[in-house]
Amino acid sequence: MNRDDLLLKQIQPLLDYFDQLIPLNIDEKLLVTELFKPRLYRKRQYVLQEGDICNQFNFIVRGCLRMYKVDDKGDIHIIQFAAENWWLSNIGSFHDRKPSDLNIDALEDTMVLQISHENLLSLYTKAPKFDRIFRVLIEKSFVSLQQRLLQNISSTAEERYLTFQQTYTELSTRLPQTQIASFLGITPEFLSRLRNKQVKRKS
Repeated sequence: MNRDDLLLKQIQPLLDYFDQLIPLNIDEKLLVTELFKPRLYRKRQYVLQEGDICNQFNFIVRGCLRMYKVDDKGDIHIIQFAAENWWLSNIGSFHDRKPSDLNIDALEDTMVLQISHENLLSLYTKAPKFDRIFRVLIEKSFVSLQQRLLQNISSTAEERYLTFQQTYTELSTRLPQTQIASFLGITPEFLSRLRNKQVKRKS
């Protein structure tokens, strides 16, 4: 497989993703191939560290990333997971060009397709269709985070866990229990009790 064929194979999941939203023409697909760059992050490798400016918008081809905040006590608060066909970036840092107050790292070996801030603006200019696409992506992300905030305020731990299973179906079996518990804001021991309770209901 030559270099061009390898690049096309790497970029194809993103082209398929865009086509499901708004079909792309040949020129638009060539732009995506030109401006998005593949990158592999090894497990535990940082994609973004607190204090750095987020320079990349990330589409996950395979693997899993998490975005999180470390508080003054050293406790980790997970904001979001992102696996295959999801996007993950600190949108505020990316668009405002200001230091990030969040971290992003890889929970598994993870292949992403990245576009820089400069190249994304270029993409908007050359193909205005992507301005609409990324506006929809950001709006969906905002709605998702609002729903998560509302859940944290008004839902029980069990309800939050059920929502997690529905939202991150595959990740519920792929991720360590400690990661899921941190995302839900509960202890691993309490999560274990919730899982055992589910098993008993099904049996």
